[in-house]
Order: sequence, then C-alpha cells, then structure tokens
Amino acid sequence: MKFISVRDLRGKSADVWKELPAEREIVVTSNGRPIAILSAVSESNLEESLSAIRQARAAGAVMSLQRQSVEKGTDSIVMEEIDAEIKEVRKKRAR
Repeated sequence: MKFISVRDLRGKSADVWKELPAEREIVVTSNGRPIAILSAVSESNLEESLSAIRQARAAGAVMSLQRQSVEKGTDSIVMEEIDAEIKEVRKKRAR
C-alpha cells in the first residue's frame, strides 16, 4: 500500500490519479499520521464500494463500543439490570 503526504497530494495530484487504479488504495498522511484513504472506484462499483466502506465503519464502531463496555465492566450485566436501567430513564423522561 502506498502512502502520500498531503503536500505531495496537492503538488502531484495528477500523478496520484494516474497511479490510483493500479495501487487500488493510497493512504494520505499529515505530519506522518494517516488521515484518509483514497480508493479507486468506477461507475459500476461505486455503490458497492460505498456500502463496503460504511459496513466496515459500522463494524469498527461496534468493536469500539464492545471494547469500551469491557473496560467499564458493563459487558457482563444481566437483562434484569438492563431493563431496570431502561425503566429508570423512561421515568425521568416522563417527568
């Protein structure tokens, strides 16, 4: 996978667009840190590519929430505790 800085992207964008189909993905960096991914698409696979990216982001969000739950110790609460929490929040909202 190729990496390119924001500065190089700005200065050599024509070269980047030419390379992208062969590279498939190029990581854009700022101050040495990844900030974006350029991905080659075509009209025929645009919707599928967007769907795959969105699914990957959703899966990443779920994994992040699961990690946070383990860190907070809330990954092992039972259904009765969940129901009680929901009931309490609904009571507060009704007021």
